[in-house]
Amino acid sequence: MSSITSLYLAHLFIKNIFSKHGLPSSIVSDRGSLFVSSFWTNLCQQLKISRDLSTAYHPETDGQTERVNQILEQYLWMYVSYHQDDWNTWLPLAEFAYNNSDHSSTKQSPFFTVYGRDPHFDSAHITKDTPAGKLSTKIQSVQQDVKRELEVAINRFKRYADKSRASPPVFNPGDMVWLSSKNIKSTRPTKKLSERWLGPFPILKKVSTHAYHLKLPSQWKSIHPVFHISLLEPVKTSTIPNRHQEPPPPIIIEEEEEWEVSQILDSKLKRGKLWYLVEWKGFSQDPERSTWEPTKNLKNCPELVKDFHSLYPDKPGPNSSKA
Repeated sequence: MSSITSLYLAHLFIKNIFSKHGLPSSIVSDRGSLFVSSFWTNLCQQLKISRDLSTAYHPETDGQTERVNQILEQYLWMYVSYHQDDWNTWLPLAEFAYNNSDHSSTKQSPFFTVYGRDPHFDSAHITKDTPAGKLSTKIQSVQQDVKRELEVAINRFKRYADKSRASPPVFNPGDMVWLSSKNIKSTRPTKKLSERWLGPFPILKKVSTHAYHLKLPSQWKSIHPVFHISLLEPVKTSTIPNRHQEPPPPIIIEEEEEWEVSQILDSKLKRGKLWYLVEWKGFSQDPERSTWEPTKNLKNCPELVKDFHSLYPDKPGPNSSKA
């Protein structure tokens, strides 16, 4: 999906959804750039389609979506292990098998829910020694494989869900939490526990029993600030005196690294260009890590630039004469 445009997404919607089922009353999706784009938003408004967007990195907008996604993920991984060489060719049959399987909540298959009948699939009269018969036999074999793997995936998910039904932790506004970095790209190639968590960040408000709104750095504008509770850990006060906190790793936002600015220390004009001496968050005890940056690199922290010039009005600024 990352290489298509919002317009192409609309064409896919017309071809695969609207032409076969008509307009839905609502669409449940994640917060991918396509689904929050102005074009897609306006299109849904024009067609009277409600957009139900999930919290960041955890599609639990309606609960059922999250369960189905986990089942399908396990199911497809196991399916691929059986058909590694040509799995994409037979993926439509995997979809067919899923849609033709009864669901525990409705006690009927998605096919029956939509069309009021089960699809016809009779393999009793296949002639196996013809090209058409070989293809039919292959279809039957794939159907048996995916049906078996789907049952395994559903049972595995049910066991996992039963074990994970403990009460989730509760956070209050102002509480400090660590944010899991597993869904946020970082360039630091390490698996150390201390670097798998970002922050800490304060809780602004509780959105639901399983989602919280965090106060994120101003540079992280492209990251939705509401996160599922499974991605959060409470900050525990260290009992070790003078313990050094590992600096946060750089964040990849729109394919570029972003370090969080702690404060502006100085400014200067160099060859007619304005530069700022920047102290980076996590490196306040290491002055050698401060760097001179051009104005364009500080476009995501205008408040800090403004604060600097309020404290030091005589320092070179945006309105200073060129050197």
